[in-house]
Amino acid sequence: MNILWLQSAGCGGCTMSLLCAENPNVIELLEGAGLSFLWHPSLSIESGAQVRKILNDVESGEQPLDILCIEGSIVRGPNGTGKYHVLAGTGRSMLDWVQSLSKKARHVVAVGTCATYGGVTSAGENPSDAVGVQYEGAHRGGALPADFTSVSGLPVINVAGCPTHPDWVTETLLLLAEDALGEDQLDGYGRPKFYADNLVHHACPKNEFYEYKASATKLSEIGCMMEHLGCVGTQAVGDCNIRGWNGEGSCTRAGYPCINCTAPEFEEPGHAFTETPKFAGIPVGLPSDMPKAWFMALASLSKAATPRRIEVNATSDRITVPPSLKAPKS
Repeated sequence: MNILWLQSAGCGGCTMSLLCAENPNVIELLEGAGLSFLWHPSLSIESGAQVRKILNDVESGEQPLDILCIEGSIVRGPNGTGKYHVLAGTGRSMLDWVQSLSKKARHVVAVGTCATYGGVTSAGENPSDAVGVQYEGAHRGGALPADFTSVSGLPVINVAGCPTHPDWVTETLLLLAEDALGEDQLDGYGRPKFYADNLVHHACPKNEFYEYKASATKLSEIGCMMEHLGCVGTQAVGDCNIRGWNGEGSCTRAGYPCINCTAPEFEEPGHAFTETPKFAGIPVGLPSDMPKAWFMALASLSKAATPRRIEVNATSDRITVPPSLKAPKS
């Protein structure tokens, strides 16, 4: 199977993230699964007329296309023409190319939150009218219609994340290569369930502090960041703390709050990313599936039962009080 990768309006960070795939690296992994790039703007040697020929051959049907990957949001401005972003050397907008080539592809994959929902490039007043491939924010209908399906019958597969985890991309491509990814394996926002059925909260190293509601007050402290520092890992989908980045990392492992970058419209939470909005001292955003009354009761009980070790360490930048030693049997 072949892959045509287009980079639209974005920072290119998802490609940079993809190159961090390790053991094996992304090229070896894809080649081992029988996947190869027709063209990738950062990884392929073709340029100029060679690229135009590839695009024209796909568009005409002379070159079959298995997977069209799109990174970055799609710019529709000005006035729906897409002319703010013309694909160099072609005289045609990226919007036009995406709409045309999507009809030819067996599968269409949006890589990263800019491509899936509009992301950072659609924030603010959005003068370029940037949208996702099949979504505009949380609503279906972006560069492609709400009811679009590729040749395979699937909607656009949204591998969201800012940037997206390299394994989410490669696992999606490997599943497509094996014809093993159906619509029932995508969640309500088109994200593959193999990562979207998990929460960032799962396996977070700060979970012991969360259980006792022992909270950090500054970014340098090791307590839970939900109460004061804006962490929404209890609401954000992603297995970031289970599979780790570069073998071990994640935002919360690095001491930064989860900002829910796999979700539509994460880029405009209405408050600073490192602040928790509250009403009457209670965080507005509560953990998924938890009624407010239950959370209040649990938080009150947990705080009352917090061991000194956890209470002290929560507002320290390192472990100040170690676990107590178990007394030997007499």
